[in-house]
Amino acid sequence: MYRILAIDYGEKNIGLALSDPMRMFAKPFITLQNKGFESICHELKLIIREQNVEKIILGLPLSVAGLDTNKTKEVRQFFQNLSESIDKPIILWDERYTTCDAKEILINKGLSIKESKKVIDQTAAALLLKNYLEVNKNA
Repeated sequence: MYRILAIDYGEKNIGLALSDPMRMFAKPFITLQNKGFESICHELKLIIREQNVEKIILGLPLSVAGLDTNKTKEVRQFFQNLSESIDKPIILWDERYTTCDAKEILINKGLSIKESKKVIDQTAAALLLKNYLEVNKNA
């Protein structure tokens, strides 16, 4: 049994979510501060080993029209660097609206804006992973 790790990459924070070992559910895991690629890569390698991760889903922030933006290019570069550093399959996955949906979920849970900021990125990663798992039932 293995898990899938989802990454919601951001300039300041990187939200992570994990599937359960049966790969049926997505759960927010942790938010990392973006302290540069080497630091992120080191932390991801530890998580991958400790959590028995065999696949990574990386959110791709496309525009509403489905086109690349400056942020998309930044994520594609992160994808390239990660692919060269981590020996696991990494899949780019459309993450449009996940942050908006995550904000709505957190507001509905009654979290304040301050509380929401602490978990918004990992919640967005969980929504990204949930979407991936729904589309790929045998992931």
